[in-house]
Amino acid sequence: MNKKPSRSLTELDRFITPFRADGSGRFHLRSLKTNERGGLDKDEAENILEANRQRLIGLQEKLYAQDRWSVLIILQGMDAAGKDSTIKHIFEGVNPQGCEVTAFKQPTTLELEHDFLWRSVVALPKRGNIGIFNRSYYEECLVTRVHPELLHQEKLPPKLITKKIWRERFEDIVCFERYLARNGTLILKFFLNISRQEQRQRFLDRLEQPAKTWKFSMSDVTERGWWNRYQAVYQDIVRHTSTPLAPWYVVPSDHKWFARVVIGSVIIRALEGLDLKFPRADKASMEEFKRVRKALENESARGLKRVVKKART
Repeated sequence: MNKKPSRSLTELDRFITPFRADGSGRFHLRSLKTNERGGLDKDEAENILEANRQRLIGLQEKLYAQDRWSVLIILQGMDAAGKDSTIKHIFEGVNPQGCEVTAFKQPTTLELEHDFLWRSVVALPKRGNIGIFNRSYYEECLVTRVHPELLHQEKLPPKLITKKIWRERFEDIVCFERYLARNGTLILKFFLNISRQEQRQRFLDRLEQPAKTWKFSMSDVTERGWWNRYQAVYQDIVRHTSTPLAPWYVVPSDHKWFARVVIGSVIIRALEGLDLKFPRADKASMEEFKRVRKALENESARGLKRVVKKART
């Protein structure tokens, strides 16, 4: 398969703009297609994905060297939406020294002794690094809302658990993300939007493949019974936490290959916007480099003389 030349950032916009929610307009999750293909076939998508990978490798190297910005990538979605495989395919080849994945599962006893943002705060990426959250602090506005009994495990004072708690958490998150953005963290949030029918098929596929059965549990089927509730809560989350500093990208994910094109394109576009560059050495450093080069060249010359002398004897 011949690879096509990489597309310009302007061309990538058609895989970005339609799926961006920044709070400037109305948002209705049910009106969005989950099986969008963007006019691509699978081979074309793979060409774009590979081109994006190569660009991401170069951009991540500059991000790490510049050591000024940090990048936080949040992946949310229903079970089997493709979060794990998205991370694997998009970040293939990226230097692991500057990239870390954190998967947020059921809170531990220690985590429940703190506020709902605490476990995410301690996992934030440092400057120069990309941090990927497989699920995130949004779970504390999602699962705990679908299953209110879980909220009581967080040991909040009873008088603080009111009907306003979800709106208050949205406000806390918006303020938190604004704080991060103002301190040099680029925030990219993705909701992998799949249909109920596609989730069912992926569950069946897992049951038929021995290498994937470990991912499956009966709780996955149980949670399907709350599908409509989850969709309503996700809509509320996107509506209340989409901002220009931390927009949501609602990604059609029935076709995993198209979801990867969208997510990869968003990441490339955002990183390009940071104007990343390798640091320039100052005058003092340049003088030091000259002395180091001279010492190394002299060392090489002396070593050559020793080899010649030994050969003659």
